[in-house]
Amino acid sequence: MHAILIKENRELVWTEVPDPVPTDDQVIIDIHAAALNRADLLQRMGQYPPPPGWPDWMGLEAAGVISHAPTGSRWNIGDKVCTLLGGGGYAEKVAVPQGMVLPIPQGMSFVEAAAIPEAFTTSFLNLCIEGQMQQGDTVFIQAGASGLGMAAIQLTKAMGNKVVTTVSSDEKAQFVKSLGADVIINRKTQDIATILAEHPADVALDCVAGPDLGRCLATMSRGGRWVVIATLGGKTTEIDMNDFFRRGVRLIGSTLRSRTDTMKSDILAKLESQFWPAFSQGKIKVIIHQTLPITEAAQAHDILQSNANMGKVVLTVQ
Repeated sequence: MHAILIKENRELVWTEVPDPVPTDDQVIIDIHAAALNRADLLQRMGQYPPPPGWPDWMGLEAAGVISHAPTGSRWNIGDKVCTLLGGGGYAEKVAVPQGMVLPIPQGMSFVEAAAIPEAFTTSFLNLCIEGQMQQGDTVFIQAGASGLGMAAIQLTKAMGNKVVTTVSSDEKAQFVKSLGADVIINRKTQDIATILAEHPADVALDCVAGPDLGRCLATMSRGGRWVVIATLGGKTTEIDMNDFFRRGVRLIGSTLRSRTDTMKSDILAKLESQFWPAFSQGKIKVIIHQTLPITEAAQAHDILQSNANMGKVVLTVQ
């Protein structure tokens, strides 16, 4: 089979590699589409290695057709599925623990399904499990026009909650409004903390952090849960600890990739149980910004690097 390998000069090359060999608990998926994530850019720079046991090449989510399944598995050869990965999606095949595989929701294409597992699982984990989101909450979501933001806004609205989100342009503001965002902050022209003070959040999903985190944290509702999943805006901030502990605010650090396959399987099962009907009914949609053939992975990376996307960028494999 072939996979996208990172050469010494960080060039991405479609290269022949050995076929995956499954363990007793793994299925083999013939990949038709693989979605991009910002972690892919970090891995290309040598800053985000895959967990032990996963392929060296990039790709955290994919969709395709099962070509091998263990005896007694939920899955059968020919099943159309999508999957969360620790790595290995930029390829023709991948071996995956069967618990990290989900059926493609009715009516969805491989391209759409490939864009579900990472973004929606990350959103579900950090909003519903870590953030303990409840109906009636006000939820702050950074980078609402990103693939993750697209997922988080829709999950939040599906539970009947108010969404406050950030964007970087008027065009992206219109995009997140179409997803149901209630309060939209242009981070380039407006002060985020000032507007959050007018709409105190009960839960925050933050991929930015940075110097303004402390000011924003001070605007949360009593008992609020602020979940940091990345530090795209910087790794340091200043927090008024007196205000922080007196209001019972919780600052939570969370990553999906570092969790065990067993933990990820449990999260995926909960996501499927709670939200899969909404996907099949079209109440939750996957927004695709652009699709490119996998041999144009470098061009796809350029789209993410320039923050040009609204929704997901997906590579087609077969």
